[in-house]
Amino acid sequence: MHSDKASNWHLTQRLLALTWQYRTGCIRVLGAQLLALILGLSGIGFAGLGIDIMRHATNPAAPAPHWPWNISPPAEWSAMQTLFFVAVLVLGFAALRAVLQHLNILWVNDLVQARLVVNLRAQVYGKLQRLSFRFFDANASSSLINRVTGDVQSVRMFVDQVVIQSIVVAASLLTFAVYMINIHPGLTLACLAPTPLIWIFSTQFSHIVEPAYARNRDLNDTMIQRLVENIRGMRVIKSFAQEQNQIDKFYEANAVVRSQQHWIFWRISIFTPIIHGISLLPLVILLGYGGWLASHGQITIGTGLVSFAAILQQFANQISSLAGITNNMQQALRGAARVFEVLDAKLDIDTRADATALPHAKGHLRFEKVWFDHGRDPILQNIDFEIKPGQCVAIVGPTGAGKSALMSLLPRFYDPTNGRILLDGHDLRTLQLDDLRRNIGLVFQESFLFSTSVAANIAFGHPTASRAQIERAARIAAAHEFIMEMPQGYDTVLGESGAGLSGGQRQRLAIARALLLEPAILMLDDPTASVDPGTEQDIIDAMEGAMEGRTTFIVAHRPAALKRADLIIVLDRGRIVQVGSHDELMLQRGYYRDSVDQQMRALP
Repeated sequence: MHSDKASNWHLTQRLLALTWQYRTGCIRVLGAQLLALILGLSGIGFAGLGIDIMRHATNPAAPAPHWPWNISPPAEWSAMQTLFFVAVLVLGFAALRAVLQHLNILWVNDLVQARLVVNLRAQVYGKLQRLSFRFFDANASSSLINRVTGDVQSVRMFVDQVVIQSIVVAASLLTFAVYMINIHPGLTLACLAPTPLIWIFSTQFSHIVEPAYARNRDLNDTMIQRLVENIRGMRVIKSFAQEQNQIDKFYEANAVVRSQQHWIFWRISIFTPIIHGISLLPLVILLGYGGWLASHGQITIGTGLVSFAAILQQFANQISSLAGITNNMQQALRGAARVFEVLDAKLDIDTRADATALPHAKGHLRFEKVWFDHGRDPILQNIDFEIKPGQCVAIVGPTGAGKSALMSLLPRFYDPTNGRILLDGHDLRTLQLDDLRRNIGLVFQESFLFSTSVAANIAFGHPTASRAQIERAARIAAAHEFIMEMPQGYDTVLGESGAGLSGGQRQRLAIARALLLEPAILMLDDPTASVDPGTEQDIIDAMEGAMEGRTTFIVAHRPAALKRADLIIVLDRGRIVQVGSHDELMLQRGYYRDSVDQQMRALP
């Protein structure tokens, strides 16, 4: 419990620091709300004064009305003229208060929605862009989506629903208390006696619901994850006629969230009436004790009893709002913990302060006793080889051998656990990260395309490229002809993930995208794995042009792609078990020859 309190205090300090960054907007909102409070009190005071004026007019023996601020109307005014003047003042205060409340709504939305939420969401998104793959391996995409959307909104609540409201409530309670003490100190003390009960119940409620809000975030992550997976896997779902089964599973996840939220709301539904009930106790005291005081002439009916009752009701409303502030505080803390977890995440892969610039690499690579793991069993063990500029290297091996892991080390998606990788004699970790990645062109097994134009997809890594540069890259990748057959050519806007294109067309666009950077190193991660033989040949032709003059790494299984390699490295269980050219390895017993023979026998 002590650690939870310390953690919550630390989160609160950070949230207060975040609020301080937007202090100008907060002060403006607070100023409007406090001025509206003063106008509201003035309206109540003058309404009570009107009652005293009417009572004195009908009963001259009654106490004379007491005007605030030592002002009074001209002596020649009649009672009706005086009442009309008071009514105009009350309406004026109400009109000014309405204007301030309108401005307050605009200023609050500008503060939290147009500025804080937008800026914080951009910070979280920007940090996600810089984090390494290890972070994404450890966190589900649904959880990250929820942090950028829902959790940022929860942090926003701390500013406008906790900090600002707490200050307004505190100022209101203090002002109301002073106002009531000015009317009658003893009555004020009696009416406010039940107030400490509010604090006791609020504290207990906070302890009860705090873990429930944390659990609610996790359950929402699970529900969103199921939604995302179902949308992305819709082809599989429909192929196996599992629509109803998935509907049932989503309903189950949704029902768990609903049940857990019901648990929270049920407790809120108990807590809120209790607070409201306690807040009404002062009114009961007022009716008894205040009525006795009025009947004995110790306070007036209007500016005394009626105004006191109105102020006390406002005081009770502000006390009741503590329940909402407590609830919002818990939501803000849970959301803040998840947002700050992203913002505080360590950048495992980053550019050092003394990093070396390498605008144009030659492509000379060396792996020196490289080991790699994800914190469990080693994925790569003692990898040691050298590649000269312009050579083509194929990486082969059974599933789980470590091929993709090896490829992911070159652009520093991960760093080796032990050993080092040298590019032109430089340890990759000593190079500027952007320079390193601009010297590497990547084509994945499943190439992702964005919902934008063909030209923009090719120019994704080089947004300022000219149309001539884009077309040149497309021609080398054997993509120009099918692009020109599209309705708007290079300006054709693609559907989500390149919907409407064949696998071969998507791969050739991916190759063009990689080539536009004119990289010294080209990495092809099994680009022909999921295409038919005819499309495979088109991609191989594109690869031939792409590999010209570049150091190339290719993960492949099919002989047609492997024969082009100058050197073939065979991996098995993270170790190099064979090295040589295609012809050399075909003369050796082992995985490579067995794999090629098996594929050749499978050909018609």
